[in-house]
Amino acid sequence: MEIAGLGGLIVLGLDIWAIISILGSSVSTGKKVLWSLLILVLPILGFIIWLIAGPRAETGRA
Repeated sequence: MEIAGLGGLIVLGLDIWAIISILGSSVSTGKKVLWSLLILVLPILGFIIWLIAGPRAETGRA
């Protein structure tokens, strides 16, 4: 049971990181909402899809 709890915490942390990155990206508000909903509804699959194809936060590089 402890390993399942640890796995859940890891998924939660990754999902929070993804949502923060989405909110910091330069895409439209509608796309931010859709990406965030995908991650909230499908935490593991949504994170994997975002990792492959999602918007990225601005890094400040010129």
